[in-house]
Amino acid sequence: MNLTGPRRSIPSDEDATAPVELPHALVTVAEDGTLTATVDGTPFPSPDGSAWTRATFGPLMDATTKDRTIAVRVEVRENDGSVFTDIIRPRTPRRAVALPEKPVPETRRSRHARRVPRLMEVAADGFVPGEDVAVATIVSHTDATGTGDARALVDLDTLPDATGQEVILLGRISGTFTVRRLT
Repeated sequence: MNLTGPRRSIPSDEDATAPVELPHALVTVAEDGTLTATVDGTPFPSPDGSAWTRATFGPLMDATTKDRTIAVRVEVRENDGSVFTDIIRPRTPRRAVALPEKPVPETRRSRHARRVPRLMEVAADGFVPGEDVAVATIVSHTDATGTGDARALVDLDTLPDATGQEVILLGRISGTFTVRRLT
């Protein structure tokens, strides 16, 4: 162990992309449910000129995080004095699965064994536009559309027994919770 020299560490890719300081979004909730937002002390008004509300909290977070491309420290101060603090991280880009360099030769059996997915759509409304919607028996995630609707395609072959199985759509911001039975 070397106690005389400076300690050296090798930065990871994550360290290289993390900002030294996070923008600080402060959201204050009024008694009537309207929100006042600032980012690093600068007022952050709604783009359409209307007041931010609890119902527009998702779009407010999307705007402050630039559609989840940057990390932001969020502090929400409720009118009852309670405070909630969190860091909203940017979305991690979904990585494509690498194809094998050399294609596997097709056999007679593999030509007949191609699996066609059996899909079923599960849909519900009442979500905040753009919010992350969990699909459970957690098989995937989807996003709510601009009108607050959410859709997911469930591959029935990935479930042990799809008959009678229930699927949950859960809005991460709105808390909208919908259960649908697969038939």
